[in-house]
Amino acid sequence: MELSDGLLLQVSSGEQWCSRWKHPVEEPDRSTSPSVLRSVASSWKDGLLNRKRPFVGRCCYSCTPQSWEQLFNPSIPSLGLRNVIYINETHTRQRGWLARRLSYVLFVTERDVHKDMFTRNVVDNVLNSSRVEAAILKSAADVESVKPGQEHKAVNKVKQKARTVLQEMVANISPAFIRLTGWVLLRLFNGFFWSIQIHKGQLEMVKKAATEQNVPMIFLPVHKSHIDYLLITLILFCHNIKAPHIAAGNNLSIPVLSVLIRKLGGFFIRRKMEETEDGKKDVLYRSLLHTYIEELMKQQQFLEVYLEGTRSRSGKPSPARAGLLSIVVDTLCTGAIGDVLVVPVGISYDRIIEGNYNSEQLGKPKKNESWWGIACGVFRMLRKNYGCVRVDFNQPFSLKEYLDTQRSRHIPPPLSLENTLMPTIISEQPELFEGQEEEQADRELPEEIYRRQLINNLAKHVLFTANKSSSIMSTHIVACLLLYRHRQGVVLSKLVEDFFNMKEEILSRDFDLGFSGNSEDVVMRALHLLENCINVTSSSSGNGEFTIAPGQTVPALFELNFYSNGLFHVFISDAVIACSILSLQRELMLESDSHNLNEDPSGLLLGQERLIRKAAGLAHFLINEVAVAPPCQTIYQVFHDAVTRLIQYGVLYVAEEDQEELSPSPAEEPWPKKFSEPLSWRSDEEDEDSDFGEEQRDRYLKVSSSAEHQEFFLFLQRLLSPVLEAYSGAAIFVHSLSEPMLESDFTQRLFRYLLTRTERGVAAYGESATHYLVKNTVKTFKELGVLKERKENKVTTLELSSTFIPQANRNKLLQYILGFSLL
Repeated sequence: MELSDGLLLQVSSGEQWCSRWKHPVEEPDRSTSPSVLRSVASSWKDGLLNRKRPFVGRCCYSCTPQSWEQLFNPSIPSLGLRNVIYINETHTRQRGWLARRLSYVLFVTERDVHKDMFTRNVVDNVLNSSRVEAAILKSAADVESVKPGQEHKAVNKVKQKARTVLQEMVANISPAFIRLTGWVLLRLFNGFFWSIQIHKGQLEMVKKAATEQNVPMIFLPVHKSHIDYLLITLILFCHNIKAPHIAAGNNLSIPVLSVLIRKLGGFFIRRKMEETEDGKKDVLYRSLLHTYIEELMKQQQFLEVYLEGTRSRSGKPSPARAGLLSIVVDTLCTGAIGDVLVVPVGISYDRIIEGNYNSEQLGKPKKNESWWGIACGVFRMLRKNYGCVRVDFNQPFSLKEYLDTQRSRHIPPPLSLENTLMPTIISEQPELFEGQEEEQADRELPEEIYRRQLINNLAKHVLFTANKSSSIMSTHIVACLLLYRHRQGVVLSKLVEDFFNMKEEILSRDFDLGFSGNSEDVVMRALHLLENCINVTSSSSGNGEFTIAPGQTVPALFELNFYSNGLFHVFISDAVIACSILSLQRELMLESDSHNLNEDPSGLLLGQERLIRKAAGLAHFLINEVAVAPPCQTIYQVFHDAVTRLIQYGVLYVAEEDQEELSPSPAEEPWPKKFSEPLSWRSDEEDEDSDFGEEQRDRYLKVSSSAEHQEFFLFLQRLLSPVLEAYSGAAIFVHSLSEPMLESDFTQRLFRYLLTRTERGVAAYGESATHYLVKNTVKTFKELGVLKERKENKVTTLELSSTFIPQANRNKLLQYILGFSLL
């Protein structure tokens, strides 16, 4: 089925809903909708249907201007959406009654997949390469038990080991098995997904690159679920694009299953490959992996690598791990291949098949993959429906062009959290300012550090792009509204109204939606998918309405937080600005020696430059939580855009009389019925005409005091509140660290402390106790210099650094965090 940009998925319940979705018809009669919602939605329908959906997934113009122009043409955005799993006779070459009955079989047999597409003689080519031969000789020489004259036997033994390791690693793609799996997945996915949407224009660019440019391609998706692997392969198969070789962790190397995965393109790598059992670097394994990936690219195969290394347990992208990507970059730099096309991929689920990761977020160890677990998962999937899926393929860009552009820019060294923020926290010096970045940029990096920084920036840029292109799902919006706008509960009609306004706001910021349909129907469907973590009661007013509130149990809060984080990146820059305004207002009240706690802070004049510096400091502090900007942008540009956007919305306004015309009326609503055109992302090179210049540095702002604007302002602050509460809780907990402690023990005790606060109702935001937040706080405190780590015999011990042994400095750290937090 194909969807135009304006056509929306019809969402209701049962077979009637599924029929309307898979066989689109005219707008259904509103008499089938709940009566309480008819009047609410009727006045909105035209506005939503007339809004043009943004086309997401263009590559970075600043880093790859030539790739930006290639593969794209003005007609591509208008190609619209397609439901990949909806197949009928029109998708085959045949017509008639039999074709309708056998449409899925005919479809998979007509796909262009054959043996000549894939690798030949890979194992022999890898073993005969000079890199592997050198590694074999080195490994044989390192064997201590070799007697004189038996070196040849040792070499043969290592060669046999290398062949065994390689055979356990490599993929063995079978076109026949891909066809069979394609048919099975199309039938299964129709059972537990309503739709798997792709944008035909995005796939058109990928297909054009695959057929016209004779170079390898690497797909770099975000990682949300185990289904990700199958989704990408299925979508490419359906569009006659050859299956990629997929890097999979060896935790999936289960008997029989591993054979099936290899036939679909999976190759297995160790999750940890730094050392052998005796603690030395495994030179042989690393050379085999490097040469294997190099051989795949020489044979112009496609790769699929998950930069996060594991599924996201938080709903936000995990930090990028650039190990495999570094092999691709090195292969290109050595001239073994001419170029590589990079394709970031965004994936969004209404509900992941795993449901949630509450078990791991509650501190329980991850269960190892097994046949029993897989069987239980499949049985669970067949009994439920998981809503819609949206997969966004970004515009392919040239890796060679990207690297050439970066080399001409002079890459600065990474900013250290300790050097950046310690003066602000301990000495109360002004926040980070641009001069520090400029000073860092003048430093020359050693060659190896430069290489690592280049690859790390590439990985961060790709992951940022893939996440930004990921569509926002209905469950993301509903979960976010329930947690951070209506935590005490809301009547259904008000929830539907705010849902509509929220999706309008998302579209205005150039993010796409992974759902469509009448707002009341979509909300009802999202509530059904989130039924385990919400409470629905009859309204006390007796008017027949329902009240929906988030569940208050720890698992319910954790699950809602997971789905809410799906749109965290949409508002992150505005949320950082809102929390920074809160901190700046408190500082100004202290500086003015004001003892009137009831004084209205909205009357305070906020220096824009000081505000942006403070926001930059907070963004650096939360660097392990979210990326505010790609590496090619400065966070000052992003925050300046955020301030300008809030001025356009009327949440902030310019205090100077000569600039009053820039400021809208404070009476405008924060969830506007009319939104300004979204601000463009500017690169370093495009900022010459920016108003972020000297004339703007002395601009002073005020916060609108209107109730509507204050409500929106509070919503932005609440988005960051769970994160800030976790960090402030950790800052309190470090007071109890009086002696060195194992890192694992410290992390577990901190987790128990935060979880106990939640269970006793002390924590304002129960989702602040998730295990991923605990691990991030420990990591941040180590990078900040609060905790000092010692490693002995692979055991890490933590203790307070000398700077934070004085209680006064620990209190300053706590006050710094609380300054941004809602009290």
